[in-house]
Amino acid sequence: MRGQSEAFPLDEASIRLALEAPPIEDAARIRELLAKARAMKGLDDLDLPPLMAIQDPDLLQELFATARWVKDQIYGNRIVMFAPLYVSNLCGNECLYCAFRASNRELPRRVLDQAEIAAEVGHLLAQGHKRLVLVAGEAYPKEGLDYILSAIRTVYDTRHGADNIRRVNVNIAPLTVEDFRRLKKAEIGTYQLFQETYHRETYGRMHVRGLKADYDWRLGCMDRAMLAGIDDVGIGALFGLYDWRFELLALMQHARHLEARFGCGPHTISVPRIEPAEGSTTSEAPPHAVTDEAFRKLIAILRLAVPYTGLILSTRERPEVRREALRLGISQISAGSRTNPGGYEDDSLEGGAQFSLGDHRELDEVVRDLAQTGFIPSFCTSCYRMGRTGADFMDLAKPGDIKAHCHPNALATLQEYMDDHASPATLSAAKQLLVESLSDLEGHARALAEGMVARVKNGERDVFC
Repeated sequence: MRGQSEAFPLDEASIRLALEAPPIEDAARIRELLAKARAMKGLDDLDLPPLMAIQDPDLLQELFATARWVKDQIYGNRIVMFAPLYVSNLCGNECLYCAFRASNRELPRRVLDQAEIAAEVGHLLAQGHKRLVLVAGEAYPKEGLDYILSAIRTVYDTRHGADNIRRVNVNIAPLTVEDFRRLKKAEIGTYQLFQETYHRETYGRMHVRGLKADYDWRLGCMDRAMLAGIDDVGIGALFGLYDWRFELLALMQHARHLEARFGCGPHTISVPRIEPAEGSTTSEAPPHAVTDEAFRKLIAILRLAVPYTGLILSTRERPEVRREALRLGISQISAGSRTNPGGYEDDSLEGGAQFSLGDHRELDEVVRDLAQTGFIPSFCTSCYRMGRTGADFMDLAKPGDIKAHCHPNALATLQEYMDDHASPATLSAAKQLLVESLSDLEGHARALAEGMVARVKNGERDVFC
């Protein structure tokens, strides 16, 4: 039984009204909003349309500078690293933009067994990954949810030398409250699910068959997850299906609904843009393609609107876009990704991928690039294991206190990566960054970080506070 949808009442009318007003670029009003954003309390929905309408290059740079400042105050220069693990591309839905859709007969279908999942995890561990997001098409083998739960256990149980995956996040089809309780018992980190588009009419056109065609069932998914006790959830939209401004305002409504109902908004918001997918003409020509300029703007606005929320950018984007996005508010990125089941173990596999990648670099090259540009690659998973989740995490993130925990943890995980996985070129760049980062700290924070780094150098692993 699917039961009650628990969908939150998205107010499309208010969004349309906000967007129908003619955009007036009032510099004084925009600067007032940017000053408000620097208080790090977020912005109201009606504050966002004036920022969306910015065209003046000087005002745009002020927007970007404010987003950089807010991100630095809360998250510092850390960038959390992860990789997706696709275990299946079976799907019973007909989503016009996706290669996994049921009618795509040209796509090679594959479901990894537990031994194959372990092999994939071993490959990711050999690269240096410590955090994965497990992804599956929205149809499972006959075991149903038990297949996913077994896959999660396989990920946690797999070892590569002394390495192991320390946290599994999950991106799978919506569940009932009862099944979400089972998922929580599997000790997942964050449960992710994207509405794709919040615009009901567009959603209906893009999702023509299958369980995913039920807009309200998907919209109520995060409520059911949180009712089941999963307090870290990640939402998102697939930008390009509809007007990005509408999606942004809808995401804000969703975030505020979760905070009002559960005392905690989303842990993360993802900002994927449509990329070409095998056999999908819709993906080749998105109905509302988002330009790079608009994409930069929406990331910056999101950072100001929900300053405490992690913003995720995947390898859909080209390296140059990702570098710029990091400066505007992105705090988590994937690296060395494959979007086809079995793609890590055998990178010669062709076909079976969900979408095309824009960034084909392996993890080591991405880590080196981050270090050279002043960002700390972080493999930390301590918050999940220390109980800093849900409202407890937000209590630290909102005033900017989370850095006191995350910065030392990030440096310790970077030292671990340097010792166990870095190429000579990456090791050189990371060493310089580590020295500079430690010298920037003061007092207790510096002593704590130096002590943790020293413990890693002396052979300890998984050092965190």
